[in-house]
Amino acid sequence: ARLASYPKPVVTLVDGIVMGGGVGVSAHASHRVVTENTVLAMPECGIGLIPDVGGSWFLAYAPGRLGEFLGLTGTRIGAADAIHTGFADAYVPAIRLPRLIEQLCETGSPVLVAAHSADALAIRDPAVKPLGPFLRDEADHAFAAKTPLEILERLQALDSDWAAAAAKALRRACPLSVACALLAIRKARSMTRIEDALAQEYRFAWRCSEDGEFLEGIRAAVVDKDRAPNWATARLEDVTDAQAQAMLADLGDDELTF
Repeated sequence: ARLASYPKPVVTLVDGIVMGGGVGVSAHASHRVVTENTVLAMPECGIGLIPDVGGSWFLAYAPGRLGEFLGLTGTRIGAADAIHTGFADAYVPAIRLPRLIEQLCETGSPVLVAAHSADALAIRDPAVKPLGPFLRDEADHAFAAKTPLEILERLQALDSDWAAAAAKALRRACPLSVACALLAIRKARSMTRIEDALAQEYRFAWRCSEDGEFLEGIRAAVVDKDRAPNWATARLEDVTDAQAQAMLADLGDDELTF
C-alpha cells in the first residue's frame, strides 16, 4: 500500500520470473518495466492461498475476465500481456537495462523509461507467447460464469488447447482457493482503494493455516515436493458458498455470493 501511494517515482525492473510476492514488490511501483525475459504469474491457488500482495486488485481491473482467468489458473504471461493486464507499464529490451539503470542513477528521472522502451508485441522470441485476441473472447465467456463449476463446464465445452489447459489447471489447484479467489477478485472489482483489497486478502491469509488448505499446499510443493496435495475439500463440487465466504468475511461485510 505504501508503494502504491508513494509520492516519489519508483522504478521496478522485471527481467525474469516474477510470481506471487515478487509481483507485490514490483507491480505497485509508478514505473514498471518488463523485458523479453519476463514471466509473470499469480499461482497461489496451487498452494492453498489466493492471489494476495494486492494481486486481487490488479486482477480485478484487468480487461474483461482476464483477471479471473489468470488468478484461478495461475497461467504465466510475458511482457506484452503484463502490460495489457495492468501489471506493468513499459517494455525495455534486456540489453538496454544496464544503460537505463546507469542513467536513472545519474539523473533520478523516470522519463528515461519511456526513452528506452519499445513495442512489446515486436519481441521475436518472448519468454511467453502473447495471449491471442481470440482467447480474450473465449476467456470472457468462460470466466464470466457465476461459479467455479460453471466456469469449468464452459471451458470443457470449448474445443481449444488453451481451454483444456485452463480446465486442467482449475482441477489441479486447491478447490477452496479457487472458490475464494473468484470471490476476492469480483469483490475487489467494486473497490476504489487498494487498501480494501489488501485487507480482504489479509483476512484469508490470517485464516488459511487453521481453516484453509495452506499447510497441505506447502507440504506438497515445498516440503515433500510430491506435487500431490491431499486437499481436505477435494473437489470444486465439494466447496460450498458459505465455506468460501467465511474465509473472506469481515463482520462489516455485506453478503457476497458466487
